[in-house]
Amino acid sequence: MPTPKKGPRLASSPAHERLMLANMATSLFQNGRIVTTLPKAKRLRPLAERLITFAKRGDLHSRRRVMRVIRNKSVVHVLFTQIAEQMEQREGGYTRIVKIAPRKGDAAPAAIIELVTEPVSKKQAVVKEAEAAAKSAEDEAPVAEAPAAEAPAEATEAPAEQAE
Repeated sequence: MPTPKKGPRLASSPAHERLMLANMATSLFQNGRIVTTLPKAKRLRPLAERLITFAKRGDLHSRRRVMRVIRNKSVVHVLFTQIAEQMEQREGGYTRIVKIAPRKGDAAPAAIIELVTEPVSKKQAVVKEAEAAAKSAEDEAPVAEAPAAEAPAEATEAPAEQAE
């Protein structure tokens, strides 16, 4: 059995914290962004990203695993149909946390956690292709240079043999 996490919880008990995070994830997928405290946003991010990864798989087992956390079937449907399609090209980093001014009542550090809906930039794809091409060129270049290096060595030896 794994050792429980040390330190204070976001709520009074682990069960309450789990339910709070589930409710925040449901709101995040319904609205696309929520305003909450910074510690809650930081705790929500891994859960939300894991749920989106399950949604990208799209099979029945993944849907049932998501349903264990998010109990609202309409939100799960939106997650699997719309959000998963938006995140198809993205390899992680599905959420963004933006710090905002402290909350007015108790000066708690506030943050906005939102889904990243912008498409993956083509520049990153081009950079990956260029790196792959450069790597393959490096692999082929030493093979091509080796016979060329041997040819001049033979040419210098041939006149020496003729002189003898």
